[in-house]
Amino acid sequence: MPKISASSALSRFRVLDLSRVRAGPACVRQLADFGADVIKIENVNPEDLAGPREGPDFQNLHRNKRSMTLNLKSQEGLKIFMDLVKTADVVVENYRPDVKFRLGIDYESLRAVNPRIILTSISGFGQDGPYERRPGFDQLAQGLCGLMSVTGNDSDGPMRVGAAVADVAAGFLAAMGVLTALLERETSGQGQWVQSNLLQAGLALLDFQAARYTIAGEVAKQMGNDHPTFMPTSAYKTSDGYINIAVSGLGMWEKFCASINRPDLLEDEQFQTGPGRSRGRVRLNAEINQTVSTKTTAEWMAILLDDDIPCGPIYSMDQVFADPQVKHLGASAPVHHPELGEINLLNQPVKLSRTPANLKTASPLRGVHTNEILEELGLSQTTIDRFVAEGIV
Repeated sequence: MPKISASSALSRFRVLDLSRVRAGPACVRQLADFGADVIKIENVNPEDLAGPREGPDFQNLHRNKRSMTLNLKSQEGLKIFMDLVKTADVVVENYRPDVKFRLGIDYESLRAVNPRIILTSISGFGQDGPYERRPGFDQLAQGLCGLMSVTGNDSDGPMRVGAAVADVAAGFLAAMGVLTALLERETSGQGQWVQSNLLQAGLALLDFQAARYTIAGEVAKQMGNDHPTFMPTSAYKTSDGYINIAVSGLGMWEKFCASINRPDLLEDEQFQTGPGRSRGRVRLNAEINQTVSTKTTAEWMAILLDDDIPCGPIYSMDQVFADPQVKHLGASAPVHHPELGEINLLNQPVKLSRTPANLKTASPLRGVHTNEILEELGLSQTTIDRFVAEGIV
C-alpha cells in the first residue's frame, strides 16, 4: 500500500503521532492534511478514546494517517519506536509531562538517536511548574485562563465557550511551532523541543481582553453578546430570530441610525460618543431592539448590507452548512471510510494555491498499517508474526 500523500507541501516529512483526545490530534491533523507521512501509534489493546472510534469526533481528527499498534512499555516495542524515530522528523505527544520520561521517549532520549528530531509536547498547563502533574482538560483551562469569566451574561455565572477552543488552539499553536522548528532546522541542522499548553492557548485567544489587564489593569467582565468597548455591537432580536450588528466609530454610527430610521438616537447626548454608547449599552440595546423587532432578519440584512453596515445572521449548525458562502468555501468535504462509507468531514481551513491540502483518506482502522510500516523498517514477516504473538505490536 503506498504512503498517504494528501499534498506535496509536507510530503518529505514523517510524523510519529502519539497523541490522544483533541489537542495533539488537532496539531497532527494540520500536518497530515498537507501531506506529511503521519504514523498514528496506538496501544496494542483497544484504548479508552473518550468517545467511539466511529464517532464524528475521532473521524474528524484522524484523517490522512496510517495506524500501527505498538507496546511502548516493552523493550522490543521501544526499540521499534526508536528505529522509527531515526526515520522521522517530528514526534507529537500530549501525555502528562512525566509520562514521556518514564517511557524513555523524552527529548534528550529521542535526540540521542536522531539529532534532527523535533519533539512536540502539548500539555494542560506546561511541562513544569506547580501545576505540572494536574490533569488538563479544555474546560479546566478555560476557567483557569479567564475565558469563562468573560463569556456569557454576568447574571448566569461563568460560562464555558461552546467548543473546545483551548484544546484546538493549543493544537494549532503546536503545529505552527512544528513548522517553525522545521524551517529553523534547515539552517542549524538540529531539531528542538516544541511545547504548547491549553492554559496559554486560552490566554492567546483572549488576546485584547487579557491585554486590557496586563497593560491597563482593567479586569474584563461578562458582557453577553455585547462587545466590551464598541457599541452598538451585539445580537438583536428580529421578528423571526436574531441578527448580529457591529457598529463602531462616529461615521458608522450615523449611517446605522439612518439605516434603521432612528435619527433621534443621534440627538441623545449619551450616545454621541463611543464611551457614552458603551456606558449606556442597556438603554441603547433596548432602543435598537424595539426597532429591529419590527422586521425579519432577512429584511434587516438587506437594508443594513445595502448601507454597508456590518451585520450577519446567527445560525444553527444545519443553517451554517446550508449557507452559500460556506458551500463556496468547501468547508466540508466527503471522504470514504472502509466501514462507515462516505462521510463528510470538516475541510482544512488553510488554503494554499499551488500545494493545497486534501482529504485523501478517512481515519484508519486501528493498526491496519502495522505490517506495512514494520516492513519499511526491514523486518521480516517471521519477525512480525513473533511480535504479534508476543503482544509487542
